[in-house]
Amino acid sequence: MEEINTVAVDLHVKRFSDFDLLRLAKAASQDYDGLVTAFLVNVHIYACSAVGVVFSHICPGPYQRFADGRLIRTSDIQSVTKKGRFWVINTVNSKYVVATFRRDVGRRSLREFIRIAGDRFIPTPSRLQ
Repeated sequence: MEEINTVAVDLHVKRFSDFDLLRLAKAASQDYDGLVTAFLVNVHIYACSAVGVVFSHICPGPYQRFADGRLIRTSDIQSVTKKGRFWVINTVNSKYVVATFRRDVGRRSLREFIRIAGDRFIPTPSRLQ
């Protein structure tokens, strides 16, 4: 079978930096355990969920809710692991690969989440949903 070495990106919401697009292409070319639901850029952690811009979602939905370039808030994070150069966020039914973090707050929010959550699952408080 012929190997595919291109990534199609359809931008709808904003202009992304060359760094975002390069990291997205590198993340997409790496192997992961199991099926990856989508790739995220400009990510930060908010209320036990990841918020970012989605690319290559396996099921964009009938109204293109998760189409490339759309903002997404994941369900509650179950675990966070590092695979190669990228962070992998597992939720109840999905696996997201973080290509880039939001400038200034992204990595800090991830470190804070890991510090607070540790190995435990912490559901989002209902007042923050």
